[in-house]
Amino acid sequence: MRNQITGAVLFAAAALAALSHPALAQQADQGKPSTQAGKGPVKVFILAGQSNMEGQGVVPLDPKRNEGKGTLEWLVKDPNTAPRFAHLLDSGGKWKQRDDVWICYGDRRGPLTVGFGCKPNLIGPELGFGWVMGECLAEPVLLIKCAWGGKSLAVDFRPPSSGKIPYALGAKTTADIEKDPNIVGKYYRETLAIARDTLAKVGELVPALAGREYVLAGFGWHQGWNDRINQAFNDEYEKNMANFIRDMRKDLGAKQLPFVIAETGMSGAEETNPRALSLMRAQAAVAEYPEFKGNVAFVGTKAFWRPKEVSPSGQGYHWNGSAETYYLIGQSMGEAMKKLCAAQKAEK
Repeated sequence: MRNQITGAVLFAAAALAALSHPALAQQADQGKPSTQAGKGPVKVFILAGQSNMEGQGVVPLDPKRNEGKGTLEWLVKDPNTAPRFAHLLDSGGKWKQRDDVWICYGDRRGPLTVGFGCKPNLIGPELGFGWVMGECLAEPVLLIKCAWGGKSLAVDFRPPSSGKIPYALGAKTTADIEKDPNIVGKYYRETLAIARDTLAKVGELVPALAGREYVLAGFGWHQGWNDRINQAFNDEYEKNMANFIRDMRKDLGAKQLPFVIAETGMSGAEETNPRALSLMRAQAAVAEYPEFKGNVAFVGTKAFWRPKEVSPSGQGYHWNGSAETYYLIGQSMGEAMKKLCAAQKAEK
């Protein structure tokens, strides 16, 4: 497991038992105030999920990997795509660092730029999402990414309201699961721990934001593969997703926190697997709940699928490693979040 913010698991065990959280607006660690433009509170967004939120979009143009097609370096050089990705480069042809968007992901943190995927040579949805939010908001932005590969909503991110798992998991019996506190909701709890731990020491982790207030502004979710390959998990995905939103809002102390769900759209419009189709319908259905109207958005992603012939790999469950796909997913999530935030602001 990736080493997330130090002490997160211990913090979870001690501080998350009551599953409570202070009010939205908090004071970041005291220190020298940032000189960055924008005097409002830092807008904080949590990005959570499994390996596709970690990010598997390949950056370097390796000729041995399908001539480098679909990598980010390919995209900024190919005349067909370069105009759409030129903003990622500075005047010297290096990857640009934003001075108004920061990210914390495990032991990596700093200004948003290329390389905050699962590994430093990969990108995930954070890049496109962060660029959209940075462009549309006058205030500085902080992204907190909480993602781990191979995690299901039914077990690993299971929200408290869904209760104990009512069926066996692999070689484990239901009795084994009941006795194991690390099975049910472990990564739900860890997401909370990481978010809280990060917010408790914003100024230490991101010195440029020291002394500034912050507001939890939104939550982005991209996950689903481990539920779509298991029928029992698939059957309760809609219920678990709705409970996840309700519980996460409650435990973060943000009743109407804008929430964006990015579809698990691998294989694109040609997908025919019943479980895959069922899971995508469940993701879309949650955003249509009356209680979630105007504060939860579903983002379709099937149009962002790129076949292996124009991608760095044939790993379908990782969007074939296409940097274009991961950027577009993040960008689309950002556009949806922008609308939710605008609507919320208009209501106040």
